[in-house]
Amino acid sequence: MKLLIQRVTGARVEVEGEVVGSIDQGLLALVGIEPQDDQTSLTRALHKLLNYRIFSDEAGKMNRSLTDVQGGLLLVSQFTLAADTKSGMRPSFSSAAAPAQGAALFDGLVEMARAQHPQVATGRFGANMQVHLVNDGPVTFLLEV
Repeated sequence: MKLLIQRVTGARVEVEGEVVGSIDQGLLALVGIEPQDDQTSLTRALHKLLNYRIFSDEAGKMNRSLTDVQGGLLLVSQFTLAADTKSGMRPSFSSAAAPAQGAALFDGLVEMARAQHPQVATGRFGANMQVHLVNDGPVTFLLEV
């Protein structure tokens, strides 16, 4: 599983002009699910999302987690993160999970997140989404779990 996370002052996802998920300060996580991912992957991913220290403390150091700052978590499925881009000029998506597996695991991640964190929003799996964000910093990390 690959997670592209961005520290944001605000983010929202629209589908056909309708806002389907939004947060204020927090993390936008683009989630790429791969065929080998399973429940263990979800547990590790959520632990990282909630506890990765990328928010500033009083000294300006990245020393606080999403849980510490009580920020929002916006989860957006993005199968293109799992693309193989090592050769050629066109990405291959054979390294991404099949849609049914991806949807089931993404839904599982959302369910786990909502059980452990008070502010969770999502995009819509498989939809053509427009993601709007204000990246704070900018701070962006690629996590592989």
